[in-house]
Formats: sequence, C-alpha cells, structure tokens
Amino acid sequence: MQAFNQRIKPFRIWIHLILIIGSIVMVFPFLWMLSTSLKSSDEILSTKINLIPKKIQWKNYIEAWKAQPFARYFLNTIIVAVSTVTLQLLFSSMAAYAFAYFNFPFKNILFYIFLGTMMIPEQALLVPDYIILTKLRWIDTYAALIVPYTASVFAIFLLRQFFLTLPRDLYDAAIVDGCSKLGYFFKILLPLSKGPLITLGIFTFLGSWNAFIWPLVVTNSENMRVIQVGLAYFMQESGTEWGLLNAASTFTILPLVIGYFIAQRQFKETTALSGLKF
Repeated sequence: MQAFNQRIKPFRIWIHLILIIGSIVMVFPFLWMLSTSLKSSDEILSTKINLIPKKIQWKNYIEAWKAQPFARYFLNTIIVAVSTVTLQLLFSSMAAYAFAYFNFPFKNILFYIFLGTMMIPEQALLVPDYIILTKLRWIDTYAALIVPYTASVFAIFLLRQFFLTLPRDLYDAAIVDGCSKLGYFFKILLPLSKGPLITLGIFTFLGSWNAFIWPLVVTNSENMRVIQVGLAYFMQESGTEWGLLNAASTFTILPLVIGYFIAQRQFKETTALSGLKF
C-alpha cells in the first residue's frame, strides 16, 4: 500500500500541474482584457507587450459608458434574459412532462422530429423567422427578443431524460391519492428536478446575455438594443477603439462573474448531478 501511494503521488503532482497551466491559459484572456481596458491608445498600439499598464486610464470606463446608453442596454438584457429563462424552463418542462408520462398519437415520431431540428443551424432560420415576426409586427419589440426562445428542444430532451429516471410508482401513487396531473407536475415533479432546472437556467441565461446576431436583426432603435449589440459600436470602419471596447466588455461580463461566484457551489452541485443522471 505504501509503494502504491508513492507511485500515485507523482501522478497527482502532474495532474495538478496540468490543471494549473490550463487555468492560467483560460484566465489570461480575461487578464489581458482588463489590462487593455486600462491602457491609453498609444500604449495599446505599441509594439511592446506588457500586461501591467504604464499609466492606468480609468477614463476609458467613463467614456465607454457614456458612448452608448448602456444603462438601457443592461435593462433590456436583464428583462430579456430573465423572461427567456422563466418561460423556457416552464414550457420545456411541460413538454418534457408530456413526452415522459403521457401516451398520445405519433408521440415518438414527434419527439424524433423535435430532435432533428437541433441539426438545423440557427443562421438558416434567420430569414424565415424574421418574415414571421414582420407579419406579426413584432420587429423592434420585446416579443421578438423573447418569444422565439421560450422553448428549447435541447431543454425538452434533457428534462425528458431526467423525468424518465424518476420512479413511475411515484406518479401512480400521487394520482391514486387524488393529485391531478397538473398538481403532480408543480408540486412533486418540479421540486424533484431542481438540479437539471438550475443547470438549464444558468446556461439559458448565459446564452441570452451573450446573444448578438438575433437581437441585431430584430431591433432597430437604441431603446430595444441589448448589451452585445452595444459593444459592436466600438468596432467601426475607421478602426476599433480597443481601450473603450475592452472597458465596455469588462463591465458587461462583470455581472456574470459576480453571479457565478455567488452561485458557484450550487452550479457545481447541479452540474455534477446532471453528469450523473445523463
């Protein structure tokens, strides 16, 4: 046993060394972004590469914030992200509940068709989706930003697979005791599915917060634009304002970083749970 422990120690050292190197590689772009956001234009364009700015330029953050109405962009992004997460989890869980527990005509065929839509790239759907929203007169409204993402095939698939792992006897016992199908869904099934729901909620929120192409296509006015579209303002034909762009990028991802550290433990637990279940 002692000989085995002696052989395993060098292996653990190498594993930790690789993880440390990987962490540095992943963190370095964020450090470089933060460093660039505090540099002057001359220092950014200089051929000398340095991580620590010679003179910290806090004014980059002030100019970046004033360059576009980021307060409005933040408000729009929060409204869209929270609404998308809430509606997507509700509708996707209801659809998954139907596929997992109920029998209806063409159930499996319909489910396979749903899965087949995951192979269609989003870019191929931009034009037909835009035409539909134009007919509905939803262009440049919150409905255009939220409604198309109120259901997710991946979320339906993931939740269906989780629901199938739960004992069927639990459902039968609840129905025998007088619980309605809708009551079972809200009172028993959803509380038991906190892990997958939180995991899906986190990734849905990140996807909505970082969305760029769709909001750019369906919004025309500044009052309806979101954060990622606002960042594109700093990339112009005359050149990219790297200092302001990195400053804006820093305060754009700051809420996500703070939110991650606050929910770090829950995130790890739900990710581990989903890995065991699926």
